[in-house]
Amino acid sequence: MAAIPLPHLSSGKVRDIYDAGLDQLLMVTSDRLSAFDVVMAEPIPDKGRVLTAMSAFWFDLFADVVPGHLISTDLADLPFDDPDPDLAGRIMLVRKAEMLSIECIVRGYLTGSAWKEYRTEGTMHGTRLPEGLQESSQLPEPVFTPSTKAEMGDHDINVSFEEAAALVGQDLAERARTVSIELYRRGAEWAAERGIIIADTKFELGLVGGELVLADEVLTPDSSRFWPADQWQPGATPPSFDKQPVRDYLDGLDWDKTPPPPPLGDEVVEATRARYVEAYERITGRSFADWPGVS
Repeated sequence: MAAIPLPHLSSGKVRDIYDAGLDQLLMVTSDRLSAFDVVMAEPIPDKGRVLTAMSAFWFDLFADVVPGHLISTDLADLPFDDPDPDLAGRIMLVRKAEMLSIECIVRGYLTGSAWKEYRTEGTMHGTRLPEGLQESSQLPEPVFTPSTKAEMGDHDINVSFEEAAALVGQDLAERARTVSIELYRRGAEWAAERGIIIADTKFELGLVGGELVLADEVLTPDSSRFWPADQWQPGATPPSFDKQPVRDYLDGLDWDKTPPPPPLGDEVVEATRARYVEAYERITGRSFADWPGVS
């Protein structure tokens, strides 16, 4: 991919962010994939386009719940001439937001770190849950379980709602909780009608001119756990529509989960791409082949 003639602000495991001027940012979603906090050497073809396409879909669907910071996904709207064609379908021109210093996580099912805590303490984020729940059990109601935002290389830390309120203010924390739960409910209902369970997800919220906005990626396989509904049952973790083939492959190796990562075979890469594309097509009802840049 050719260099982008804008000031580079930051790079994460997947996204690169540039200053687009006029209080706007350019977010470029790469095909990089991380597993166990290590970025793999091999990209997953079109993964960045899937994440961009899916986020754009949800931004539009959720516009009546909370405004999004997305302005455009069209190369023609970029503030420079002759953009690299490989950018097609993987860019978001967005309004610059003052991001909240918490991750807005909503859980509808007991899995991941929440299951580990419940198994040992009987609680989730310090709150007592009913006895007898199993791994992957559906929670009585979706629960807002915020965490801190870790620096690169560190891990987010789960915090109570009261601790989150101390970080961002009581009013903003309550607004974030209300919006996040409503977004999760709406998204989970939409996905359920298409045979997919959204077990949990992470929303990014920020402020633009004092107005709360939805930002970054929204209900993608990277920010959420998507399970096939017909393979879910309490007591086990269903396969997920994301990097599961990579995790399964790496778990079968004698690798200590530190860089450098072992190479991924073509079969693992293609299986992972297929998972991402299927998630997009099932949820949106659209053909991924119609998204810009997909050959």
